Amino acid sequence: MGATYEFIKGLWKENPVFRLVLGMCPTLAVTNAALNGLSMGLATTFVLLGSGIMVAALKNLIPDKVRIPSYIIIIATFVTIADLGLAAYFPDIYKVLGLFIPLIVVNCVILGRAEAFASKNSVGKSILDALGMGLGFTWALTLLGAIREIMGMGSIFGINLFGEGFVSWIIFILPPGAFLTLGLLLGLFNSLSSRKA
Repeated sequence: MGATYEFIKGLWKENPVFRLVLGMCPTLAVTNAALNGLSMGLATTFVLLGSGIMVAALKNLIPDKVRIPSYIIIIATFVTIADLGLAAYFPDIYKVLGLFIPLIVVNCVILGRAEAFASKNSVGKSILDALGMGLGFTWALTLLGAIREIMGMGSIFGINLFGEGFVSWIIFILPPGAFLTLGLLLGLFNSLSSRKA
């Protein structure tokens, strides 16, 4: 159960967006379409995975006095790789996500997992934790983006769902739509959790 729990806790029980309410900047800023949410989530998962492995592997070599700056350097390295990789291989997505890729460095989900988990556990457990948290973050951003795209543009992943007669609710692809959608989803998930309890 231990190894499985490390993976699945990020999908629901400790989901960074819906349960811990972390990483709100990219959650609200880039999720006006499902593809944007998916792309940001996968980039964040890559950084979580790479930094989690490195922090877990180097935890005994990093002195306590420079622990946090060392983690930030490790995280920044993987963010730079993600940033350059997106720019080289997915320029359209890179243009849309723009500034929010470099801002992964200061995403509290990343540094929090490095400090709270990877620095205290083995590489194997850190991989499972990073994958679970990253995929939890990814599905949350993709869900938020999908709802906003469907309501605001009548499409999902760019595929038109309702035809020409669809009247879009433009507010959903604007910043207030991000807050509205997130608030409704948080209310729904909190209601589901309280029913289970």
